[in-house]
Amino acid sequence: MTKPQDIDAQLLRDISSDDGSLAQRVYQAIKQAILSLDFPPGAILRKAPICERLGVSRAPVTEAIARLAGEGLVDVVPQSGTRVSYFSMPEIREGMFLREALELATVAKVARDLTEDQRKRLSRNMRLQELLIEDEDIPGFYQADEEFHALLMEFTGFKRLGDVAQTVSLQVSRARMLLLPTPGRVAETLAEHRAIHTAILDQNELVAQAAMRRHLGQLMPRIKVLMDERPYLFNITTQPAREAG
Repeated sequence: MTKPQDIDAQLLRDISSDDGSLAQRVYQAIKQAILSLDFPPGAILRKAPICERLGVSRAPVTEAIARLAGEGLVDVVPQSGTRVSYFSMPEIREGMFLREALELATVAKVARDLTEDQRKRLSRNMRLQELLIEDEDIPGFYQADEEFHALLMEFTGFKRLGDVAQTVSLQVSRARMLLLPTPGRVAETLAEHRAIHTAILDQNELVAQAAMRRHLGQLMPRIKVLMDERPYLFNITTQPAREAG
């Protein structure tokens, strides 16, 4: 059994120039570290080093941890400690089911109602993805990938859709970070995005949906392989958490 390690608070980004309330900035910084796997599954969250790194009191850190626990990204064990949640296959499957339903409806509407401005913005994002791959900038490509899907959600005109999609697929987004470094996966993702992009520009709803379904369908089999290779990251509820001092 792998012994849980403390998080490295130095990996938290500087929040001094971020927008929003102090509590929101602390929450976003910790959440980003969890989603990016800088704070890996099972890592122990200690408040003291987080407070020191961010230059804040314990109150906003405590509030942030409570919010993250509500989102399923952190496990708080009373009288014991706090850790980053392990991956849960049931939660990932549920997130994928919901995300696919939203994404398929989204590409159909966008393909049907595409405007010239949307066409230009989506094509600009595709060019950015290509440049980032040429530069071998994997973190940058991941961000452009996220923006690609966010743009499609935005183009529907439904203001809450993007937030809903992000919320239901938090565990999926975190698991995807394990897959991007896989040899060849970034190039495959770009090819899948191109197929979606081309179908949308052609305003072919059915082809766009088929391309999106193929794109999303790549994820679960790869996550299952990862679970076999790295079971210590998945659902180990017996791992001890230590005091978040």
